[in-house]
Amino acid sequence: MPSTRVVIVGGGFAGFETARSLLKALPPDSDTEIVLVNPTDYFLYLPLLPEVAAAVIDPRRVTVSLPAALPGVRLALGTVDKIDLDRRAVTYTDPEGRDHELTYDRLVLAAGSVNKLLPIPGVAEHAHGFRGVPEALYLRDHVIRQIELAAATDDQAQRDARCTFVVVGAGYTGTEVAAQGPLFTTVIADRHPELRDQKIRWLLLDIAPKVLPELHPRLSKAADKVLRSRGVEVRMGDTVEEATADGVKLRSGEVVCTRSLVWCVGVRPDPVVESAGLETQKGRVVVEPTLVVPGHPDVFACGDAAAVPDLTRPGQITTMTAQHASRQGKLAGRNVAASLTGGKLRRYKHHDLGFVVDLGGVQAAANPMRVPLAGFPAKVVTRGYHLVAMPGNRIRTAVDWLLDAVIGRQSVQLGLVRAPHVPLDTDNPELPNIPGITAKK
Repeated sequence: MPSTRVVIVGGGFAGFETARSLLKALPPDSDTEIVLVNPTDYFLYLPLLPEVAAAVIDPRRVTVSLPAALPGVRLALGTVDKIDLDRRAVTYTDPEGRDHELTYDRLVLAAGSVNKLLPIPGVAEHAHGFRGVPEALYLRDHVIRQIELAAATDDQAQRDARCTFVVVGAGYTGTEVAAQGPLFTTVIADRHPELRDQKIRWLLLDIAPKVLPELHPRLSKAADKVLRSRGVEVRMGDTVEEATADGVKLRSGEVVCTRSLVWCVGVRPDPVVESAGLETQKGRVVVEPTLVVPGHPDVFACGDAAAVPDLTRPGQITTMTAQHASRQGKLAGRNVAASLTGGKLRRYKHHDLGFVVDLGGVQAAANPMRVPLAGFPAKVVTRGYHLVAMPGNRIRTAVDWLLDAVIGRQSVQLGLVRAPHVPLDTDNPELPNIPGITAKK
């Protein structure tokens, strides 16, 4: 039996990097056991999910096997339900509904985030979320199915509704989904002569004044231009007020008949972090710059689950991005090792290196090192960044991009169904624990 055990909750960007850096930081003769608790056996590279939904790349490209990538780390497959700080124990439920308990000497909370739901009637029941492979695959199936059902009917009102797609949220994910959407539906519709004169509508809604409000105004305008050039109806200052099976009512009063509502409003910290009874800020565990939880020297937190002080912006906390999560995870691993070996803990300080947004085709927007880029140069930077940032599957991903550019994409239904496998509400007690879905009890 190992004399020391480190339990890491979550295998996303923060948890994955924590485990990897901890492996490197521990002495070769260490008998420390590292246990990673995660609902799936893979690390998910979230930024490329829109390309999975648009059938540009295979879903296996965005998933990296945790046992293969982290040899020496024990994977505990399941969803954490309870954290007992007094007993130094974590309780989790495996995919088959069985409960397990793990005691720890060091705990790292890297549970990540889940869909952010707003109290809007009908959204939880009728909208499609976008936080995992099951959701992306379901959305791909759903879009194809709507186009094919539209081609099979002579009812023009039904055809119009099935050929209308509404995306809510003009942040990174929503903008990428809306930009990829018209390219995808055009490919599908071109295979159906019945839809030759049919208009296919894509709407992007957000209460923000502009697309990608976090980016440089030049990049926001560039993205807006690309969207409009593809026929996307960009509706800033508007959002959904009510959703039904037949359509949505907008704040502006307009009723849009649709069978497709894609929810990309944002994320919130996984509720499990609040259940631990620790002090939180906006749902994120309060930590010191060293990522240690105050009053609990054996507990660390990082990524979306942690309110990490941003030393580059005094008085603020780091934003919920993959960039911060990855770098905080690396530091968390080193600091956990230091706490076990008597070393000095380092503080987290990272200047934002910029962002990339893939807009499909040869279009993208990026600001590497604060240099705003748009169009093809941004596309090169964007794809280069993803290939460097991905912890695996780089060659396969590059091959998929090449095949998409040369011979086009595959677009067939896989026969996926909606419930309960791809719920929007990832904190619904009525949902079972399914790999890939964080369903809390």
